[in-house]
Order: sequence, then structure tokens, then C-alpha cells
Amino acid sequence: MNNKKVVVIGAGVAGLASAIRLQHAGYQVEIYEKEALPGGKMHRIEKDGYSFDLGPTIVMMPELYREIFELCGRNPDDYIPMERLDPMYRVYYNDKPDEPFDISSDLTQLTKTIEGVSEADMEGFFLYLHEIYKRFIVAKHNIIQRPFRKARDFYNFSMLKKAMKLKTLDTADRFMSKYIRNERLKQLISFQTLYIGISPFRSPSFYTMIPMIQFMYGVWFIKGGMYTMALAMEKLFKELGGTVHYNRSVQEISIHGRKTTGIVADGQQVPADFVLCNADFPYAMKNLVKDRAAKGKYTDQKIDKLKYSCSCFLLYLGMNRKYDEIEHVHNFIFNEDLKKNLNDIFEGNKLTNGSFYVYVASKADESLAPAGKDGLYILMPVSNLAAANYEWDETTIRDYRAYILNTLKKIRGLENIEQEIVTETCITPRDFESRFNAYNGSTFGLMPVLSQSNHMRPQSKAKHCDNMYFTGSSTHPGAGVPIVLLSARIASQELIQDDQGIQFDYSGK
Repeated sequence: MNNKKVVVIGAGVAGLASAIRLQHAGYQVEIYEKEALPGGKMHRIEKDGYSFDLGPTIVMMPELYREIFELCGRNPDDYIPMERLDPMYRVYYNDKPDEPFDISSDLTQLTKTIEGVSEADMEGFFLYLHEIYKRFIVAKHNIIQRPFRKARDFYNFSMLKKAMKLKTLDTADRFMSKYIRNERLKQLISFQTLYIGISPFRSPSFYTMIPMIQFMYGVWFIKGGMYTMALAMEKLFKELGGTVHYNRSVQEISIHGRKTTGIVADGQQVPADFVLCNADFPYAMKNLVKDRAAKGKYTDQKIDKLKYSCSCFLLYLGMNRKYDEIEHVHNFIFNEDLKKNLNDIFEGNKLTNGSFYVYVASKADESLAPAGKDGLYILMPVSNLAAANYEWDETTIRDYRAYILNTLKKIRGLENIEQEIVTETCITPRDFESRFNAYNGSTFGLMPVLSQSNHMRPQSKAKHCDNMYFTGSSTHPGAGVPIVLLSARIASQELIQDDQGIQFDYSGK
């Protein structure tokens, strides 16, 4: 124990993971969290015997979930028991709901599925995997696991040579169009940039590594749902001797002479040697960092001008029966005109025809719903609050709910879905803004356009204030649970490097 105190603002995924790493490294770590529960957006909604994950649901790159427990000498299976899902998900098309596709990460099975649509596209699919895997290896070893403290960390011959291999100027859609002709197959692959809040028509092409990671490494389910991960991290942190203060709202990061001295929580000064902030970076810079010099280039005006990811509308429905016809945990319902759908989201138009996602966690863990019943989690990507040219009022909620339920009625087994709802909750972009301080209600933080990716994204180490660090989806390397777990690793390493002079090797392979 080195007796130096670190205050972590926020018990979101990255906050918890950073706190665990620093407590394990010998610091005295205290987390201040304004909500009553851990997890941030990895929260849980419990109602009438049904349990719903609030936010993230799809487990990819399980080794990053496991790493935080292994680091502390624990067996991850004791904390986050997982099973691999196969098929990974089912895809329904709005105009042909009786002809869904089951998407497997078993390559033999997947080959049969894609060949059933087009042999030429199967050939293209293999070429896509070959090309994107090469880029994934470059990104994995040289970009997403390292910080960019100084301009020359990126702008040097070796790094630029590697970055060129990422071929960043192409969009995800244009890149996929080189390999896949069939519009439905292309949708199946390129839509997954929405996992990080950006349209495939705007996303840099290297983000098509997200579906590649699923195809190559699979999708997993944690027993008890995603919230098990949040509870497990909280448990581990406390076992290590860490302290969490719930229902404690932070108003300010205290800064004197370009150095942080702690925080102000509920009007009280809390001294600390270091502050690590897991509040959404744009919100934190605008509201918690009040010292003008410490903001650096992230002035209030600059924060307003940055580009933000989409938001989400979610319905959590407790049903009065089990749906044997819906066989899978993860289900996607596509509207045929994906381009118009995505354009409407990012242009701010009210959706009349949206694609959405249905998660039935009780398929994998019956304890998440009362006996003989299922709970349905439904997520539809929508405009963030700044982009939306409509109001989030009761009319909007009613219209979106009606659209989703009417679309689901076309699927076999769900014809009477509206009459089978026994309990219901919803979350809108306004809730993301008020509950999670998500700037503009943007669920995934800053949009990962090229000008806000890698070295151009906010970094962990504050540039204009000593002993202040940031982590979470608006910082490098970006959004998505595995990636914010990497952000936590980077932020912890940056703090340890500054404090102890330990140099971490980011040379890659």
C-alpha cells in the first residue's frame, strides 16, 4: 500500500475497472457514484419479478471481461460464469418475417447460411474477413491498447506506416460493398457500427472489425445478464479494500495551480492525490472542470461543436407467457430501407420505419423472469437530443411503441404481443441525459468519426492539469464494453506511469 488516495468519479464499467486496477496496485481508491447501484449504463431494471439489463447486452471479447479478475488472482468463472451462444443471433426482415436468418459463429454453419443467399457473396465474405482481420491485428497491437499522450506518439514514421494499413478514409458501407452485393447480407454485417453509435454510411471502414470479432470469436452470455458483471466488479473492488460512496453527486473536480487536489461531492471537499473521472467526458469538461486553463482546447463552445453518437429508445416488457417461437437471446428486426432509417436517425427525423433489436435474456437464464414467463428488452436507435427535430414527449413515446409492437405482431408467435404485456418501462434519450449525464442523451458518447478517433479522441491523461485522468466511452479507444475496459486499463497505466515512473510497453507485435 503506497497510501496515495485516488478518487474515481462514477461507478460505470470503466470507473469500476480502473478502481480495481488501482486498488490492486496499492492505491487507496474511493468511488463516488450519484446513483444507488454500480454499473452506470450497465444497470438493471427490476419490476414485478422481471429483471432487465438496462443498457449493454451483447458480450464480445470475453477475455477482456475475464482479464480484470485474473489480474487480481481470481477465477473469473466464480464471478462471471459465461456460456457461448450459438447461433449468436437471429435476423428478421420486416417484409419477410417468416424467413429469418440464424447467424452462427461456427464457420461451417455460417457458410451454409450465406451460400443459401449467394455463393458469390460467400467468396466476398471470405475476402472481407481476410482484409479486416489484417487491419484488426494492426489496431489491436498498435492503436486500441495504447494512449497517445503527445502528438509524436502518433505522428512518427513507424506508427503512420501502421495507421496507413487501416485504410481509414473508406466508409464501412463502401468497404462492405466491395465484397458483398446482396443488400440484406451487407446490412447483416455493416449495421453493427451502431453498437458504437455511428452509421455505417459515416463510420470509418475499420469499424467493420466489430462483426468480424463476432464471426471469429463468438458471442457470450453471462449468467444473470450483463448486470452480473457490474456486481462482480463491485464485489472484487470491495474485496480488495476499496470503498464506494453511492448516492453521492460530484459537482466539481478541485483544481489549484494546474493540479487537481480532489473533488467537491454534495458540497463537501474530498481531498485526493489523483482524480480519475468516469463521468462522460463532454459532461465532465463542461460541468466538473470549472478551471478555464485546465479545460485546454475542450472549452464549452468546443464541446458543443463535437459530433455525438445516436441515442436509444428502450422498452422493457414483462410478458404473461413464454415465447417458444422466439428461440434466441438476441434478435434483430430490419427495416428493408436501412439507408433511409439511418439517415433519419442522424438527420434528426422522427422515425416512421426503424430497425430495432430484441433481447430475451430469460431464454438463457430463466431466473430473470417469473416461472413460465419471458421479459423482452427492445432497443431502437434514435436521434440524440441535439440532432432530433422533434420532442421526446408522450406522443413520440406512444408512436415509437406502437410502431415497434405492430412490427413485432408480424412475427410468428408474437401476433398478440400487445395483449400479453403485464408490466412495462421505457427509457428515452432524456433519461440517458438526466440519469447518466450522457451529453445530448448520446448513449455511446462522442461519435467515432475519423476526426474523433484514436489520437484525435480525448485521451486518458488530462493535457492541462496534473493528476487528473479520464476514462469511459468518450475517451480513447471508444465505446462498447470491451473497449471501455481497455480504456480503464490505459487510464490506470497512465496514472501509475506518472506516479511511479513505470514505463508500459505499447510497441505491439
